[in-house]
Amino acid sequence: MKNVYLDYAATTPMDKEVKKAMEPYFTNDINSQFGNPNSLHYFGQQARAAVDAAREKIAKSIGADFNEIIFTGSATEANNLVLRGGVKHAIQNIRIHPNATNSYLKHSDKSVDLNRVRIIVSAIEHDSVLETAKDLERDGVDVIYLPVDKNGIIDLKKLENSLDENTVLVSIMYANNEIGSVQNIKEISKIISTYRGSKLQIHPNSSNKSNTPIQQHADLPAYPLFHTDAVQAFQFLNCNVDELEADLLTLSAHKIYGPKGAGVLYVRQNNESRIMNHGIKNPIIYNSKFILHPLITGGEQEFGLRSGTENVASIAGFAKAVELADKNRVKESKRILELKNYFRKEVKKIYPKVQVNGEDNIRINPLSNPHKSAFLPNIINIYFPEHKSEDLLIQLDMAGIAVSSGSACASFSAKPSHVLEELGYPE
Repeated sequence: MKNVYLDYAATTPMDKEVKKAMEPYFTNDINSQFGNPNSLHYFGQQARAAVDAAREKIAKSIGADFNEIIFTGSATEANNLVLRGGVKHAIQNIRIHPNATNSYLKHSDKSVDLNRVRIIVSAIEHDSVLETAKDLERDGVDVIYLPVDKNGIIDLKKLENSLDENTVLVSIMYANNEIGSVQNIKEISKIISTYRGSKLQIHPNSSNKSNTPIQQHADLPAYPLFHTDAVQAFQFLNCNVDELEADLLTLSAHKIYGPKGAGVLYVRQNNESRIMNHGIKNPIIYNSKFILHPLITGGEQEFGLRSGTENVASIAGFAKAVELADKNRVKESKRILELKNYFRKEVKKIYPKVQVNGEDNIRINPLSNPHKSAFLPNIINIYFPEHKSEDLLIQLDMAGIAVSSGSACASFSAKPSHVLEELGYPE
């Protein structure tokens, strides 16, 4: 019996070129670069060169600077660093700089409640965001869960109305891992930047050669920060951080034919070198080194944001996977969208009652216009009336067909998909 794998949103097989790129970092042979990248000797510096090359390649891919790329052990870790590290950094800085807070975070006639910071997430985020948000909520953080419509798109008006003087972070995933809906990230960014711009004083900066007004505030980043989980999006959509106007962005290697156990967190550094390199207009400059507090402390690796010896082989493989994704994005998007349309049509022939969850029809290729109720070309979530998903999964698996009824992170749970529940579907 031939096995058929239809669960690429959970993980992808490693590309042969990725595996080849990783091989030199495992064993001690003539081509080996197995050393600790933090060691000063030759072997260590060989490994360090590989990490630096990978960091540069990934940074270039998303329009970031070298020191804005933080390697983590997974996208889940990166998302935890954003939420937990972002909240902790905000609280510490607000408490340390009370005078700055009064002028910086004051909005309307209200002052910031130092003990009640707010974060905003969508109700259909990946569990690594949702469960972390719930944990922070138990610790006293005010969490707003934005509702979505039947296609999985957040209510932008609700987002706008939820922003207040206590909001330190907004985290909205770029594309959903269960139904494939694509959020209008640029419009979300615009709403957030407009709000935080209303809270900032504008000062001229003598070092700015163009004499463009600079939004500036000593020691504090511009709140609320905006994060997007782009794990599912990267293979198919534009993830240039300046075009998306994201402060933080998460990627994962094993969703793009790379190795498991490797994540990336982009962390914007609003410094003058970045402004010059990227030609940013009306930038926000702040003096603090980071906008996050590290979760893992120790040897100060990854610019002090994520201690621990880097996984050199997986990092090298990640960079190769990014290179291949960049190269094949247009061609693969077209090919997979054609497969999706074919699959949908043929399944309806076999079982005419089948319905598509979250997607009334195949609207457009999201690569050409990701901001018009688009869906990823590689994900389709279908419903078979009169059949239980658990029974179908078992029967399909026995027939050699691998599918999932929800996120792989919750696959051992009998609970129905929280994403489909939020779309309004009954259990």
